[in-house]
Amino acid sequence: MKYITLGKSDLRVSRIAFGTWQLGGDWGATDTDAAVRAIREAANQGVTFFDTAQAYGFGASEELLATALRGLRRDDLVIATKGGLRQVGGGVARDSSASSIKEGVESSLRALDTDYIDLYQIHWADSRTPFEETTEALAKLVADGKVRHVGVSNFDEAQMQAFSAYLPVETLQPPYHLLRRDIEREILPYTNANNIGVLIYGPLAHGMLGGSLGRDTRFAPGDWRAKSAVFRGEVFEHNLQRVDELAEFARRDLGISIGQLAVAWTLANPAVHVAIVGTRNPLHVLEAWAAADLTLNDDTMARIDEILRDTTSILGPSPKTV
Repeated sequence: MKYITLGKSDLRVSRIAFGTWQLGGDWGATDTDAAVRAIREAANQGVTFFDTAQAYGFGASEELLATALRGLRRDDLVIATKGGLRQVGGGVARDSSASSIKEGVESSLRALDTDYIDLYQIHWADSRTPFEETTEALAKLVADGKVRHVGVSNFDEAQMQAFSAYLPVETLQPPYHLLRRDIEREILPYTNANNIGVLIYGPLAHGMLGGSLGRDTRFAPGDWRAKSAVFRGEVFEHNLQRVDELAEFARRDLGISIGQLAVAWTLANPAVHVAIVGTRNPLHVLEAWAAADLTLNDDTMARIDEILRDTTSILGPSPKTV
């Protein structure tokens, strides 16, 4: 496993982070025992960075992560979580008010069974709360030793710049994969210029690049993809055709899986420090972590672009802006 310092922070982390979005209920039911085994296997393979969020089941994912990591040396782990979302009816809304952040950190500390959070990230920008209020609350939590480093998730360049006027943004967690490359235009140049650590999520395009989806795939009740237009109909069919071509190229020419290729591709971007990979299957752990050691040459990168030239971008879900 390779390691890297995350931007301007002093966090030394594995280039692959174990992500727990899939363990909070948004992807259907979770086999808890299998998930715990997968997390522990990741730690055994040298993964030191674990990413979760309060909104992943509002405690469920954080508690499961705590169970899996119990017994390991806390100083050897870097635990990141996210806050700034609250439950509203059957969904979530953005809320980065001071009270929400303070309550969220306390809730996460309890769920994670820890005295401090290595990296606390604002999950989504909240247009109704001034950044000055949010950052003042975060600075107090840092001063109190409950949070060590502060980052943001799903922010654009202007939002990061405005936030940093009050408290430096140390890290950014954006979506990035072969079927979604919009951050290459403005966001990655900004983070690179400002030494902001980038930990990308969704490198497998929410399953499209994982090698397990097919034309007959039916998503479980509660899985957000069941309601997504890009996971059904002609768009889904066309993207699958291109993904099949990419999988064949990865197997025949490189001797690797499409999932390994997808993860290695994100890490090939010099502005990307870490790829967050989540799995509920301990058997998939070794394959995923091996991607950190792969190097893709210019010819390979060009061939990937050629294969995926006419695919439709795949976006994930986003919470309400109110």
